Amino acid sequence: MTEQYRSTSTARGRVTRRAAGVGLALLATAGVGVAGAGSAQAAEAHSGTPTCTTSGLTASFGQKLGGGMNHAGVVLKLTNTSGHSCALRGYAGLGLEDSQHRTLNSTAEWGSTWYAQDPGKETLRLDDGESAEAVVSWTHANTGTSEARDASYLQVTPPANTSHKTLEFPAWVDNGRLKVTAFSPHVELNG
Repeated sequence: MTEQYRSTSTARGRVTRRAAGVGLALLATAGVGVAGAGSAQAAEAHSGTPTCTTSGLTASFGQKLGGGMNHAGVVLKLTNTSGHSCALRGYAGLGLEDSQHRTLNSTAEWGSTWYAQDPGKETLRLDDGESAEAVVSWTHANTGTSEARDASYLQVTPPANTSHKTLEFPAWVDNGRLKVTAFSPHVELNG
């Protein structure tokens, strides 16, 4: 099952909408998105390990992924820098920004990508200094193509959080459409 959320921009700010699986209602926040808050809170209650917070994580890019048919991608890493263990479960909320840090219309779909099969939601215990990985992918037909987004930055909202980290992301993204896998200890790339 593919879950997704949509991030849109208006003159007065941005509103994030995400349609999640059975039983979850439409959720709007002032940030990019909240990914799996209920699941992460349930994991915390069972494990006694607090949920990883945006302030206790560092976001970075790992391996850059290329490919045919106008596909591009990158391994996204979240590293626990909180000084204690924390639990992480689910998918990143993603959004695009232009060179002036204005939010661009974008959509992020949760599930398998061109480069990796989705491992599914799994509660990860990250000790201080440990990382989790996900794959972000998109297509880029041509720079300047109608409906393409000229992004300069990527907003990354960790699961169960409402604030985001911002990474440099100079890329053209067709229709502002991104795909992302769930976080896992290590991404297994296709083929």
